[in-house]
Parts: sequence; structure tokens; C-alpha cells
Amino acid sequence: MWYLCMFYHRLLDYRKAEVESLAQLFANDEEDQYKTQRLKWRLPLHHHPDSPFHFVDLPSEDVARNVANRSILVKGMYELWGEGGSYEELEEAIRSYPDERKLPYLEPDSTFKINVDTFGKVISLQEQTQRIHGLSYIPFKGRVNLKSPEHKFWLMETDDYGVNNGLPPIVQRRIFFGREIGGADRKLLPTYQLKSRTYLGPTAMDAEIAFLMANQALVTPGKLVYDPFVGTGSILIAAAHFGAMTMGADIDIRVVRDGRGPDCNVWSNFKQYGLPMPIALLRADNNLPPWRTGLKEVFDAIICDPPYGVRAGGRKSGGRKLMKGVVGPYTVPDDKRTDHIPSTASYSLVECVHDLLDLAGRMLVMGGRLVFFYPVVREDDNVNNSFPEHPCFQLIATSEQILSSRYSRVLLTMVKTSQYTEEIAEEARLKHKDFKENHLKWLEDGNLHSAVFSPSDLQVNGAADAKTSKEPKPKYRGKYV
Repeated sequence: MWYLCMFYHRLLDYRKAEVESLAQLFANDEEDQYKTQRLKWRLPLHHHPDSPFHFVDLPSEDVARNVANRSILVKGMYELWGEGGSYEELEEAIRSYPDERKLPYLEPDSTFKINVDTFGKVISLQEQTQRIHGLSYIPFKGRVNLKSPEHKFWLMETDDYGVNNGLPPIVQRRIFFGREIGGADRKLLPTYQLKSRTYLGPTAMDAEIAFLMANQALVTPGKLVYDPFVGTGSILIAAAHFGAMTMGADIDIRVVRDGRGPDCNVWSNFKQYGLPMPIALLRADNNLPPWRTGLKEVFDAIICDPPYGVRAGGRKSGGRKLMKGVVGPYTVPDDKRTDHIPSTASYSLVECVHDLLDLAGRMLVMGGRLVFFYPVVREDDNVNNSFPEHPCFQLIATSEQILSSRYSRVLLTMVKTSQYTEEIAEEARLKHKDFKENHLKWLEDGNLHSAVFSPSDLQVNGAADAKTSKEPKPKYRGKYV
């Protein structure tokens, strides 16, 4: 059945991917699973692809409700009773909507509430009341209950594109009326916001993005979720909120063991929100994983934000002298192990991603998901869409977040479709070699940090000239939202 989905107008490229993932999560049987793997979308008349309004075909009302209630970006999911370019067209559409669909929600012993919402403009309370009174042709027989109604109805109106409001271009006004099926609980975002968190690091993941990543990974109670670059635990906190068992690792022992004291560390973050503590936090190197030989298919999902060199560079075990062969491997004496901090060396992006994919191929269960961010350098409005590949995985979703004119990051969602074998590992090694050759430009021009923070136009013209020639912001900025 087709439902009207209204999104929050932010993180535009993440919206459909989240709904599609959650639809698979809540599909009840094989037939529903098949339908949700091929979700159909369509736009309302005269609407831009970035419009917050989309129609989506979902298998059942239960699936639609569960998707909307779990989602972060779905403002509301509605059974549409009518739409039109004017209130006369809307009335005609509502009157022609089948009575067998409307009457069960208009019973005398029911309670209801009508809400008015707009996109692109603001209307006064008096205007809202007038619009509600204009719906008197709908035979509501129940009682109005503004606090806890059984049925919620929404009248939603978009503005014309004639207004310079920075919103997606909508050629003509459109009005919708429908019954609410469900909607996102955005109250959890202020609860988990970073500014009130006990222990933070420079790369702590924003709460909204962390919950989106958990939804992409299909996190549910009882699943085991692993973050190999755990840091201060932001991603695992989101996974634990949805009931998952969590486990993390980081190469910096001071982060996972000490923090800033006994009451300000990764563990205290979980305690702050009353969440189950992680099963373990390991000091481990993604380049030299600690898992014993033969151990496979342990984790249901791996979710992480690899250190790709913009805010923080990657590190691996070694040190300059050890990597150059000046000194050989050494064993730390027992009396110095407590306070010993192992030396580390630089860890390139391509090597880090290769090790991550190899780890996920080995340690994820079949059907398990790998969700991680990958950086993209934009040159002359061209984006390199070449993403890492692995024979064990199928790439099912890419969600781009443009952070500047030169740099964006893409959330990659991969699902494990093949068993990990030695032949697969060799094929992955060859893919990695080809992938590395295609990304040598980043190494030749300097690291990714330089590409992001030293744009070519500033190098050529100078920072002062760039400031004076800055163009005004366009009317609609798309994925910058």
C-alpha cells in the first residue's frame, strides 16, 4: 500500500536509505522481505526530489508504523485520504476516498485530533483554526482529544516556489490530508546530545548520525555490534540504546582504559544513560587484529568511523624505527606493562579500509552489515564515486553528506553475501591493489587533510582574493542541509 512519508528537511541523502533498511528490519515474512528489498518511491505532483514529501509502497500498516516510529528522519507516515492543488480539489479527493477506509476512524466512541503543518511558510493559529473548520465535510462522530487521541489526522500544506526561502523548488502549492500511522521520536536526540555527554573526544560521532548508522546496520536487541575504532563510544551508545550487546576496540589504550579519570571515561558514558555496559573494550590494532586463527562469524554488525585523516589520522602498531628496520620487535618487561604506551606509525586510508573489509569479511555473520564512513574529495564539482570493494560484500546504500565545496563523506552500507575463504581473501587483496592505484593521487598531492583544508583556489588566488570574490549562497543548497 502507498503511504505518504514526510521527512525532516535535513541529511537529505540519508532519508530513503534509512527507510529501506528499517523496512527490511520489520518485514514479517518472506513475501514482505522481498517487497522491502525493492521499495518503490514516487514524488507528489510538482515536487523536487529533495522535497520532504515522498510516497513509498510498504507491505503493511504495521511495517509502516514500525519504520516511522524507529526512524530518525521520518517526521510522519500517513495514510493519505486526499491531496490537491487547492482546498476544493482536496475536498473532492477526500469525498472520493473509499468509505470502508475512512469510517473505522470516524466512529462515535473514538477520539481524534487534527493537526496543521506547513512547509515553506508559517501560518497563524487563527489561520490553522480556519483550515480545520474547513474540513467540516468529513463526518467526524467521535470526541476531540488534544492530549492523547486514538486517531491523529494531519492537514499539510506546501508553499509555492515563488518565495526565496532556501527550500526545494515546488512549482505549485500542494495540500495533503491523511491519518497518521507513526512518526520519529526526536526526543532521544536532546537526551543523547554531545554537549551534555560526560566523556568526549575530538572525533565523537554526532548523536543523530550515530542513530542513523545503527538503523542502517539493523541493530536490534540481542545482536552483537562491534566498533574497531571505538574512541569515546558514541556509535556503541546508539547501538546499546536499541538493545544490542556492544564491543569496541581502539589503538589508544589511554582512551579505552583511562579516559580522564574513574568518573569520566567510555564506561561512564554508558552509565550516564543507564545503558548496558559493553561486553569488552580492547586495546587492539585494526592492522593486527587480536582474534585467534580460525575464529569467524562472531558479530552481527560492524559500525565505525575510520580515521581517514581529516580530524584525526590513522595509527597502527610499529613506530618509525621499527617500521624502517632500525630496531627489531621487542617484548615489554612485566614490570613496565601497566604504564606502557606502545609506539605507533602512520596508517594510510587505503590500508585502513582494506583491513576493515578483511576483518568484516571474516568476523561478520552471513547477512551481517558493515556500516562506515568513507571520505570523498570533490574537484570541479566532480565526485570520485569509486568506493572500496570486497568479494564478501554487496554495497546496498550510499548516503553522501557534503561538508564543504571540496570535501564530503559517504556513509557506506554493505551486507555480507559470501563466506570468507582463502580464495576470497586473495581476490580481496587484488581488489585492494587496484583500489590503491586509483587513489594514489591523494598520496601524491599530500594527505587528505591538505586536500580538504588547502583548496586549490586559495592556493592560486590567495585567501584574501577568495574572500572578496565569494559568491552569495544559492537559493537552494541541496545536500548542504
